[in-house]
Amino acid sequence: MLDKIFEMQTELNDYVFAKNKLKDKSGQDLNMSAIIAAVAENKVMANDLPNEWLVNYSKAMKEELIELDEELLWKWWSKDEIDMQNIRVELIDILHFLVSAMMCAGLDADKVFDIYQQKHAVNLKRQDTNYKKETKTEEDNRSIT
Repeated sequence: MLDKIFEMQTELNDYVFAKNKLKDKSGQDLNMSAIIAAVAENKVMANDLPNEWLVNYSKAMKEELIELDEELLWKWWSKDEIDMQNIRVELIDILHFLVSAMMCAGLDADKVFDIYQQKHAVNLKRQDTNYKKETKTEEDNRSIT
């Protein structure tokens, strides 16, 4: 299913790029393949496509998180109810931009799953070894590839 989500997100992004007549640095029509190819070619400087679109998707995720936060109730004494349908939609909006960002970082569905498994193991080990701020290092993350 994750493969299908990545495929659908690529189609949506390419549609949005075309609909808005977005171009890459050389004036060619922008598409996800160009961004992914730039990562593969190690074109990862500040003004290159991967960084440009990672910035865009990061900002979009932040805005969607704000929209999600606005749906949540923080007053524990309130008798209001949350709008679970809209909360779910906001979470999916975040997923759209997250998957897009993952592709801009050179990840596909298989690599996301692989890295997730590795990071999951690190997180479990951290819990088993009394993980805390004073002992935190990033050494355990450095082996994740």
